[in-house]
Parts: sequence; structure tokens; C-alpha cells
Amino acid sequence: MELTGLHLLLTYQCTLQCEHCFVFGSPWQEGTMSLDVIENILQQGKQLGTIKTIYFEGGEPFLYYPTLLRGVEMAYEMGFSVGLVSNGFWGISEEDAFRALSPMRGKVSMLSLSCDQYHWDNRYEECISNIEKVAEELGIGTGVITIAQPEAINAMKSSGTIPPGESTVMFRGRAAVELSQKITLSSWENFDSCPHEDFLNPGRVHIDPLGYLHICQGITIGNLLEKSLDKIWAEYDAHTHPITGPILKGGPIELAKKHGVEHADGYADVCHFCFEVRSQLRDKFPVELGPDQMYKEIN
Repeated sequence: MELTGLHLLLTYQCTLQCEHCFVFGSPWQEGTMSLDVIENILQQGKQLGTIKTIYFEGGEPFLYYPTLLRGVEMAYEMGFSVGLVSNGFWGISEEDAFRALSPMRGKVSMLSLSCDQYHWDNRYEECISNIEKVAEELGIGTGVITIAQPEAINAMKSSGTIPPGESTVMFRGRAAVELSQKITLSSWENFDSCPHEDFLNPGRVHIDPLGYLHICQGITIGNLLEKSLDKIWAEYDAHTHPITGPILKGGPIELAKKHGVEHADGYADVCHFCFEVRSQLRDKFPVELGPDQMYKEIN
């Protein structure tokens, strides 16, 4: 089991409050990394010896541009491949995009841009277009993340297709609250495995501003501010972890059965069922199922 990527949630704060967001990003969300914390994480990643890639995500990382830029510089100087994820709110013009990206020339390998109806209406597609054009000139690779609306997912269930270039919502976090009733529900009995996360060999983990390592958003395996990354990773056992263990054995069904969690008959997808089960178990597993930001809005 080799960990090769660290995805840093630079902040839970965001310019938007998208219905599909599974970290409850919003302008009012709390939690942002300081440079000291970023440097600590990067040094621990270097010490582990297997980390190759560092991603800066959010929330919206460009909200804290000076911190983001210095984080990118530190990661690059330590020899990591660096990537970013953004909604592109800052690409108002090509000049704005250039001023934001030019200091990262040669340091950032990939910039992933979120662009769909959850983030923008058609007026703001120009922001993404400006960024893509400038990034190409600067030699920064780009990719667009597009998540389909529930109506398209319903169509996919009936026809087996989804619009080209789009992927489905994962109904966890705010999506479980806001969007789950807009899709044809499936029986809870179908959710006997997790199709999205490889708990045995995850390859990458997300680290939030509070130091928590997420093996899946809202399922934590330790805190870097309390214990070193190499120790957390050495001690992690997916089979004995109180949340991933039952999921590996029989999916969210097994997790619900093991702890006697009451549930409805139908859910939007396996993530929706898992999120609802985990939400009911947070009092029992406050360390492994946290922090609050992953389960609700923090004002």
C-alpha cells in the first residue's frame, strides 16, 4: 500500500454554495490552512518518501491567493508535481487570468476547472475560456470538471447514457441534502459495496484545514497536527477501521446493520445511503467521522 498523492483542502470557504458540493463549501464556511500548516504537511509528505503529487483544492483555493501561491512554490521546490482545482471565478478577463497564473508558470502541472450549471450560468463560461487560453500559453495543462444535473442522471438510469464530458453527482454532503429527492431512488439493499473509493490501496488522501486525513470525504484516519503522516499511514488498517472495515465487508449495508442504524427504503445512490448512515454514527465515532464541516454548514 503506497500513498502517492496529497490533496490539500486549502479552505472550506468558497465563492459559491453549489448544491452538489460534498464538503459544504460556501462563502460562510469556516476553516483555512495557514502557511505553517501547509509547510508542515509538505515536509511530512517529503519524509514519507512516496508522495509524488500535491493538489490544492477547496472550497475555492484562489480565495486565499497569497497563501496558495506560496504553497505552490513550496511544493514545487520540494520536488512535487503540483495541481490545482478551482471554479475559475477569477478569470474575469485574460489579463486577470494571466496575472493569477503567470507566477505559477513552470510550477503547476495541471489546473482542473469546475464548470457546470451548479457553478455558473452561461455568462461565466467566459471565465473558464479565458483561463484555458492563458494556461495553454503558459504551458499549464487544464481539464474541465462537469457534473450532470439530477435530471440527466434520471435519464441515464433509463437509457444507460449521460451527456458526453459529464459525470454523475455523488450524493454526499450538501448533495445528499439538496439533490437526493430530485432523482429516482433505489432500494438500500443494492448498496453492498463502495464503487468509488479503494480503502485498501487509496493512493491519495485529502487533508483538510484542521489537519484531518480523509480516506473518503468525512471518513478520517488521523490528524497530521496530532500525529505524523508516516505513523498514521503505518497504523492505518482498512479492515479494522470502524467505518471502512464494515464497508469493505458488505458496503454501507453492513455499516448500518452492525450499528443498528435506522434507514429509509430508498436512496439516490450508494453515497447517499452511506452519508446518511455515517451522519447517524457521528456521536459514536466523533474522531473517524468528522469534522463538522464535512457534514453540515458551519456559520
